[in-house]
Amino acid sequence: MSEPIPGLVGRRVLVVEDEYLIARDLEYSLQQAGADVAGPVPDVQQALMLIEADALDAAILDVNLRGDSVYAVADQLTACGVPYLFATGDVQIADRSDYRSRPKLEKPILSDELLRAVNKLVAPS
Repeated sequence: MSEPIPGLVGRRVLVVEDEYLIARDLEYSLQQAGADVAGPVPDVQQALMLIEADALDAAILDVNLRGDSVYAVADQLTACGVPYLFATGDVQIADRSDYRSRPKLEKPILSDELLRAVNKLVAPS
């Protein structure tokens, strides 16, 4: 069991991931670090509903959700001012510069790598 990370304690992090075991691993790592997880959700529609219903501090987005892209979620997060990163096995991110400039973690993701990246997202600038 890992120790809480002060910068993540109480932070609300949305997880959008369609692979059940990966979603649970992400959720577990974040919870062990003290974060509050929104989701995980496996599709765009559920993610958009959570964004509308919840105050979020950050998000982790799988790019390919069973054939659908997550970019509508990314756009809504940007509109709400919520930082996010892509966690994906897809090496290619859409060519829009705002997507390509976002942090990206390639699967398989190590817990320490994930927590460092999310902590950096929520850290004050």
